[in-house]
Amino acid sequence: AFTSSSSTAHPDQNPPLEKQKPNYKPTGLLASLSNTSTTHPDIVLKYHEPPTARLPPASQPYLLYIFEGDALLQTIKLNERSCWLIGREGKVCDIVLSEKEGGDGQYAVLQFKMDEKKGKVGLYVLDLESEGGTVLNGEGLDGARYVGLRDGDVLGFGGGGKKRKERGEREYVLLVPKAG
Repeated sequence: AFTSSSSTAHPDQNPPLEKQKPNYKPTGLLASLSNTSTTHPDIVLKYHEPPTARLPPASQPYLLYIFEGDALLQTIKLNERSCWLIGREGKVCDIVLSEKEGGDGQYAVLQFKMDEKKGKVGLYVLDLESEGGTVLNGEGLDGARYVGLRDGDVLGFGGGGKKRKERGEREYVLLVPKAG
């Protein structure tokens, strides 16, 4: 025979437990984990690539020449990755600054990203609100703002303005050779 359960509770039974509702509030754990380097978890990264980050086209090589005074110190092929972290923290930075150039562990970023208006990938510099600032063609840049770079642009880190070369400070010159 079929018996139905009664909706009335017996006096000797405990009332049903209320289920705990999900908590969707941010705890900060995910952010703290995503802001650390995978190889150096003790270092908190100041920068993460935007969703518009892209590799530059292989047909258009981007070269960064690093000069100290008149001496060429290094040439970097920027096409190898979409983002280059610049600073004094050698464990996480791709381009390590000299001691003259400022004290920030993570100073600035060179970022290739899609420009939706132009429909193509471009190279940008972003100062990570560093103490000494980032200089583009002798002019200081605002922190936390992407600025587009062009062939022949000269970057400097740690301030210094237009007289960087005369003082023997490093200059970073961007060249984009024509494909052909």
